[in-house]
Amino acid sequence: MATIGFIGLGNMGLPMATNLIKAGHTVRGFDLSEDQRKALEAAGGDTASSTEGCVDSVEIVVSMLPAGPQVKAVYGESILPKVADGTLLIDCSTIDVATARAVASDAAAKGLEMVDAPVSGGTTGAAAATLTFMVGGSETAFDRAKPILEAMGKTIVHAGGSGNGQAAKICNNMMLAINTIGQCEAFSMAEKLGLDTAKLFAISSKSSGQSWSMTVNCPVPGLTETAASNRDFKPGFTAAMMLKDLGLSQDAAEQVHAQTPLGAEAMQLFRDYVDRGHADTDFSGIIKMIRGDGDF
Repeated sequence: MATIGFIGLGNMGLPMATNLIKAGHTVRGFDLSEDQRKALEAAGGDTASSTEGCVDSVEIVVSMLPAGPQVKAVYGESILPKVADGTLLIDCSTIDVATARAVASDAAAKGLEMVDAPVSGGTTGAAAATLTFMVGGSETAFDRAKPILEAMGKTIVHAGGSGNGQAAKICNNMMLAINTIGQCEAFSMAEKLGLDTAKLFAISSKSSGQSWSMTVNCPVPGLTETAASNRDFKPGFTAAMMLKDLGLSQDAAEQVHAQTPLGAEAMQLFRDYVDRGHADTDFSGIIKMIRGDGDF
């Protein structure tokens, strides 16, 4: 078992850190929120009053931070100057590819192994330890990180070199956004055509219209047990986070001259949805805007 410093105890980070404790690891956490630090202590972890204190004398650092600027600042100012030789660095944040590669390069310059390991599965997957990790980094770093990631997730995929985990994440979530909007449009049209949505689900979930956004997180309530629509769109993955990931996808597309017209349109639709005050709802709640419900 390892001694782990865990930075970022938010909606995703706290259950991930808790699962590391359940797996028998010693976890010392840090978050700006005192409430989140207390929650980790209640789960059996230790806490530190600073990032530097969190990573002092640990074998592994895991981070789950909001965006690229925070990752760059925390690693550059607090982690890389402080950690011991041989410490493995695992960043589970979803950030831009360029920053992930730059921070990994800085770590390598200090002789440290690092992987970018963004996740898919939302807060439900974080709590259940069923997350999917898309991992970028060397084979050696991936082999070291895999047992730690397996305590927090079910599917661990090595996507290639540094930054490729981030590349996989933003491509995956762009597809998810497009698929979800397609489900919203199709179910909304079915209702207007007088087709029972349960009948459409029974047909499409077993035929060519099938996708994760239908069979796991269907935007129409009552059709899939796990869907946020059953809970008035209480989030597993917020619309604000989806908009963030779509922004990363479109920035990356521009940098490499990739054509992503549906991705661009999905970003605009989610921007409209968020701007109308729905940032903290589940991303599948965009069906309300597509239907024209309520305040839409």
